Amino acid sequence: MADDTTVWFNPSCSKCVGARELLAEKGVDASYYEYLQEAPGREDLVRVLGLLGFDDPRQLMRTGEAVYKDLGLADVTDRDELIDAMVANPILIERPIVIRGDKAVIGRPPDRLLELL
Repeated sequence: MADDTTVWFNPSCSKCVGARELLAEKGVDASYYEYLQEAPGREDLVRVLGLLGFDDPRQLMRTGEAVYKDLGLADVTDRDELIDAMVANPILIERPIVIRGDKAVIGRPPDRLLELL
């Protein structure tokens, strides 16, 4: 039986690789979505924010990325503008995001994903 588990994944990220290894160890057959190759749309991001229980899109952002500073996002208060920035620059999206059914967690550290199993 295939698990209803999707991981927003960057193969260059050690935390993502750790999450994949942990899921494999637990026998979870997850699908891996390389969001840097095919950026998620606005609807996908809004859905994931809801699954994570986040009101502020910044909770899903990698605020240490150069593009965050370059775009002046620290001063942005508009939710839609922050979401649009992630759609246009998927490197801003925190990773890995593990989605299972109607719940999601950010796998930092990878052990956090055990909350979904």
